[in-house]
Amino acid sequence: MFDIYTIIFLALAVFIFLRLRNVLGQRTGTERPPFDRHARNIPGVPDANVVPIPGKVIDQAPLAPTAEVTTPTDRWKDLAQPGTSLAQGLDAIASVDSSFDPKHFLSGGRSAYEMIVLAFANGDRRALRDLLSSEVYDSFDAVIKDREKHEQKTETRFVSIDKAELVGADMRDRMAQLTVRFVSQMISVTRDKAGTIVDGNPDKVADITDVWTFARDTTSRDPNWKLVGTGSAH
Repeated sequence: MFDIYTIIFLALAVFIFLRLRNVLGQRTGTERPPFDRHARNIPGVPDANVVPIPGKVIDQAPLAPTAEVTTPTDRWKDLAQPGTSLAQGLDAIASVDSSFDPKHFLSGGRSAYEMIVLAFANGDRRALRDLLSSEVYDSFDAVIKDREKHEQKTETRFVSIDKAELVGADMRDRMAQLTVRFVSQMISVTRDKAGTIVDGNPDKVADITDVWTFARDTTSRDPNWKLVGTGSAH
């Protein structure tokens, strides 16, 4: 025969069981769906959980063409003519680098060009090391060492950067390369220890055309480009 305490405990046990079933057996609407890092995007359906990483696309299927997709004929408007090697190179880079924006690159390229020229003139190795490939840095450093050996100093001042245009684009394995023609005006002079001019003219504005190549590893999280080649044009 059950006493009053046994009946109370049984009633409590049934009550607790029913409450647990109600809570654990229902969804509240705030749960996140399970994340499958190997799942591919569904064409036409944006994935709000995907965060783009500059310079890298991980296991992403190409989206099906839609009316909003930029057509090949105007994709690189004002930068490259359709069907040219430059346009094809830009296409190749964009296909592996979802963050690639050539107009943004050119804007940064102007700043990098000025920074590199001035750092070279001032012998600022620290600034150059962050902006140049090891091979280009070594060649710049050799000239700086020669100036230091002869106790010479170079003074350079930009008057203007008149043009920065893409003239080449290429994918080489995982490395994206962009070649830019810079047209600028600057004043440059090199003096010896006594202040005597050994090169340049402090009163003359020179027209300069440089053709520089920048590169970036598209598999790297680092979005920065480095100077890997220099040349000049007349």
